[in-house]
This record gives sequence, structure tokens and C-alpha cells, in this order.
Amino acid sequence: MSKNVGGIDRIARIVVGLALIVLAATGMLGWWAWIGVVPLLTALMGWCPAYTLLGFKTCKTE
Repeated sequence: MSKNVGGIDRIARIVVGLALIVLAATGMLGWWAWIGVVPLLTALMGWCPAYTLLGFKTCKTE
């Protein structure tokens, strides 16, 4: 698994993921908002399986 998620992309994923999780935990959104775990995990790992399938990278090449 080589990294394919860049810095700005990671920050956006963390913000969106945490926002969805908080909204789900407070009951402001339904149970589906727990999907926020996915962008949060992909940001923390620096790897997105969808990007791999599409051949897309937002990080600098090594």
C-alpha cells in the first residue's frame, strides 16, 4: 500500500470525517453519518482504496 492521499486531501478528510461522527453521536444526523469513519481512517492511513482503483493520487510522487 503506497500512500496516495496528500496533505490538503488528508486535512479535508479529517474535518469531514470528524464532523460527520460528531453529528451522528449527537443525534443531529441519522445513523448513516457514522460513514464519517471511512474518510477519517483513510486520512490517518494516507491511503484510499478508491483512489487506487481509479489510479488517482493527491500526494507528491516519491
